Amino acid sequence: MTEVNPKASPEESPNERPSKISKTLQEEGDSSEEEEEKEAVDKSMKPGLQRYLVAVEYIGTRFCGSQQQLNHRTVVGVLQEAFHKFIGQPVTICLSSRTDAGVHALSNVCHVDVERISKRKPGEVLPPHEPAVVRKAVNHFLQEGDIMVTDVRSVPAHFHARFKAQERTYFYRLLIGPELLSTFEKDRAWHVSEELDLVSMQEACKVLVGHHDFSSFRASGCQAKSPFRTLEELSVLEVVSTPYFPSITEREQNSSNGEGPHSFHNKCKTGLPTGSISNGFMAGGSNSGTDLGFGIRRRHRCYVITARSRSFLYHQVRLLVGVLKSVGTGDLTVSDVERILNARSITAASPMAPACGLYLGHVKYEPL
Repeated sequence: MTEVNPKASPEESPNERPSKISKTLQEEGDSSEEEEEKEAVDKSMKPGLQRYLVAVEYIGTRFCGSQQQLNHRTVVGVLQEAFHKFIGQPVTICLSSRTDAGVHALSNVCHVDVERISKRKPGEVLPPHEPAVVRKAVNHFLQEGDIMVTDVRSVPAHFHARFKAQERTYFYRLLIGPELLSTFEKDRAWHVSEELDLVSMQEACKVLVGHHDFSSFRASGCQAKSPFRTLEELSVLEVVSTPYFPSITEREQNSSNGEGPHSFHNKCKTGLPTGSISNGFMAGGSNSGTDLGFGIRRRHRCYVITARSRSFLYHQVRLLVGVLKSVGTGDLTVSDVERILNARSITAASPMAPACGLYLGHVKYEPL
């Protein structure tokens, strides 16, 4: 397996490494070049090609980013290889959101054009494969365990995974507590040893939501024409840390309360009240003084920051997270966040959060 170059780890955005790989996705009214590219792509479609919209999940630390790079393992490169093995000819993968090395995807989306050629009669074009067949076949060739196709849909030839996207949602995981990070959580979250003030972080989010000049949260090298973006959502919630295994105390409480076998599962599904984790619902939380017994690790508290917008500037989410973390530790106040936003300079922001805690969660489209 190709090792990830640790120096090649800029970040999320609908952008890759800006100077050599690709350009940042622009805000509406900032995308004339993209529209020209879209028209050129649409005009190049051959009769007999079927366009598929493909959702994929992957572990970002196993790749040198999403876009194809010479002599590096990338998301696009691996997908193109799998499709090539499936249909016997090269394809072009177009991602909706381009991610940097270390950034994970719960659901990234791409489109790919496939022409089904008869193996018995070379040159004869056959009816397109059903989406379920495409999903099963491509996953058969993606056998490395760090990337998987989760959904496939047939779409019209003019449907573009990138330009038709209406909204993108990113999640950022922080694990809080002095204990060393579990092997199972390594490179899956930002480990913060200090306690974080959740309420102050939530107040800081309110300052940043809305339409602003986000120059203070725009990394150097960003090629977006405008620093203005509309942040539809920025929130912080405490959630159940995963992977989660109930302690003996929880199992006994569940039994003594007479709750059904699925009660704990339902609580996790519907979400736990703020503070319930640290108040003992999850035995062995970071604030617990209970002796858990030999070999049982104390769990970390887990905060998830959610950022939702049509598009983001280069490294915008990780810079936002860096500032929110500083508010949580008390190094910054909510007033400082407003000052940083109004400064419109990257030098005013806190250090950027690491890539490993960032997840592309969802790309929204009109109903297909």
